[in-house]
Amino acid sequence: MSASTTFEVLCQAAQRWPDKTAVVDSGSTITFAELHERTIACARAFVGAGLEHGDRFAIWAPNSINWQLATLAGQAVGCVLVPLNTRFRAGEAEDILVRSGARGLFYCKSFLDTDYAGMVAAINAPRLKQRIDIDRLEDWANESGHCESLENRMAAVTGDCLADVLYTSGTTGAPKGVMCTHEQNMRVFQTWSAGVTLGESDNYLIINPYFHSFGYKAGWLAALIRGATIFPMQFFDTAKVLERIGKSAISFLPGAPTIFQSLLAHPHRAAFDTSSLRCAVTGAASVPVQLVRDMKHKLGFEEVYTAYGLTESTGVVSLCKPGDDFETIANTSGRPMENTEVQITGADGLPVDVGEQGEIWVRGFNVMKGYLDDSQATAAAVTQDGWLKTGDIGVLDARGYLKITDRLKDMYICGGFNCYPAEIEKILFGHPEIRDVAVLGIPDERLGEVGHAFVVTSAEVAPDEIIEWARNHMANYKAPRRVSFVDELPRNASGKVQKFVLRERC
Repeated sequence: MSASTTFEVLCQAAQRWPDKTAVVDSGSTITFAELHERTIACARAFVGAGLEHGDRFAIWAPNSINWQLATLAGQAVGCVLVPLNTRFRAGEAEDILVRSGARGLFYCKSFLDTDYAGMVAAINAPRLKQRIDIDRLEDWANESGHCESLENRMAAVTGDCLADVLYTSGTTGAPKGVMCTHEQNMRVFQTWSAGVTLGESDNYLIINPYFHSFGYKAGWLAALIRGATIFPMQFFDTAKVLERIGKSAISFLPGAPTIFQSLLAHPHRAAFDTSSLRCAVTGAASVPVQLVRDMKHKLGFEEVYTAYGLTESTGVVSLCKPGDDFETIANTSGRPMENTEVQITGADGLPVDVGEQGEIWVRGFNVMKGYLDDSQATAAAVTQDGWLKTGDIGVLDARGYLKITDRLKDMYICGGFNCYPAEIEKILFGHPEIRDVAVLGIPDERLGEVGHAFVVTSAEVAPDEIIEWARNHMANYKAPRRVSFVDELPRNASGKVQKFVLRERC
């Protein structure tokens, strides 16, 4: 029987593979049975600490066993996960904590020379009642008391209950909370994990961050569904990844194309053993045919899959299948998931012919329940008959394979992360000397795309100063890598910046 909630998946895994290793993290291991036992102990603490069914809890920390435990425990008693990007600065985190109404926050004290404890202490979020050092998760569980109503709380969680709210930005510049249910997560990633042949014999190296659906849902949740052993990594280091592949016989490795390009480019790659590699999943940027060839012939992958999805589609829209040729893998994003629909839509809202370009619309069980507390944005994104407007331009070929050809929005992808110029511009306007600014993505050999800011200033400022200021006020991947100064931004009669004019100056 298929599970419809996160906790049901955990129970099934503990029954089916009780003594099998579920997680290997920093030298410590935990079996599926132990994961189940520790989740229940932590779930009691959620209830004992006064977190009610439907309350939101945030996690602001890198990949770890405790990240997974906190999520499993909270969701087991009906609480709703709100992941925070570890690259956020205090203002960005506070904005989401306030707007999500989060009542609990699990955070790491420090990570990559960043003082998260200091930022957390400065955050003003009136509804936030619990601030827990995630490294002391077990201590918190022991200190929070026990509850008599745990079974009732767990029984009240059904597939229709919200599981998470993942924040994603848009052209307005304000991140929006995408609501997905337990059953959506289960159906999508039961389908996805079967499609990419993830299985109980796999050792899954998770480099993708847990705050992103690629690391969370297509990461440890998919592994839990299939009984795979996971090896979380907190950040990408080429040599350490190559070392871990050989040491732990890693067989399953998803990631952005940048990851595989870096592995291939390592000067001492031949000295590492990558013979255990079996399956790779990539996407999030254009994938050169030669990269797919090199992944198979030089890194030794038996299968390479590309996929397409967005947060609003519970992370997945389409996926390649086993046996697809190099050109199909590189040039398309596969076929739509079973029991979902993809329509290429013209400006008139009607479907176009096969082979013609149009906006990609998606309909099915993978479409979000809406944006949290934003009915206007939800109505703009999802039609009354259930079509999600993705904002991406694509083509369906005669085989039903989807190719992404352009974007309606200005969004660009830096190192696998979506970057939204309107959001970046809004933050840059906080610089005391910036009077006007426009940001667009430009090609970059290593990261795919990076930001280029065109700036109008009120005083003389060095480009490096603006870049450094940006890195201190926003996630690193959002910060522009290039700055150009202009006397004024080109605008049309309605005042909209003509970014195509700026692009000619790049």
